[in-house]
Amino acid sequence: MRRFAIIATVFAMLLPPGATAQTTRNWNFRVFLDNEPIGTQRFTLTTQGELQDLRELRSEARFDVKVLFITAYRYRHEATEHWQGDCLRSISSRTDDDGKLLSVKSLREGERLNIISAKNSELLEGCVMTFAYWNPAILTQSRLLNPQTGAYETIVVSLLADEVISVRGQPTQAKHYRLTGPEQPIDLWYSLNGDWLALQSTVAGGRRLAYRLE
Repeated sequence: MRRFAIIATVFAMLLPPGATAQTTRNWNFRVFLDNEPIGTQRFTLTTQGELQDLRELRSEARFDVKVLFITAYRYRHEATEHWQGDCLRSISSRTDDDGKLLSVKSLREGERLNIISAKNSELLEGCVMTFAYWNPAILTQSRLLNPQTGAYETIVVSLLADEVISVRGQPTQAKHYRLTGPEQPIDLWYSLNGDWLALQSTVAGGRRLAYRLE
C-alpha cells in the first residue's frame, strides 16, 4: 500500500501548475419491469479542473421488453452533459423510443442556455439542472430539464422516510425521496452520504420500473 501512495504522490508532482488529475465515478444499473430484467443504464461521471468543478456525464440506456420471445418495446438513449459545479453548461442527447426519434442539444448565449429539441427551443436563465439523479443537489430544485424531451419541468421533492434497502445484496441505510410533477412520480433512494442507490417509477399500464445497482 505504501508503494502505491508513493506512486500517487510522484504523479501529482509531475502535473503542471494548476492542473489536477481526473476522477471518474460509475453507476451501473440493471433495469427491471415488474421484477423482470429488461436492460441496463450506465452513467459515467468524469471530474476535473483546478477546483474539481468541471464535470462530464455520459449516460447510455438500452431496454428491450419481450413478450413470448418477441421484442414488444425497444428503447435506446445516449446523452453527454457538461457541468460547471452544479450548473449545466451543455447537453447533447439522442433517443430512440420504440421508433420515435428524439434529440436535445444546447447553445450558450452568454449566461443563458438555449435548449433545442425536435419540437421547440427554450432560452433558460440561471443555474439549470437536468434530472441528474447522481447529484443530490437536484433535491433542492423546483425545476429540472428532461434530457430526453428538452422540457423544463416543474417538480416538488418530498422526503418520505429513512429506510433499509438491499444494495448489491447488502442491507443499506437510505433516505427515500419522491419527485412529483413529471407525468409519473419518481422515487429515489440515497445513502446517508448522498450517494444515489436506486430508482423506481410507474410507466404505461401501471407497471413498475426499477433501477438496481449492479
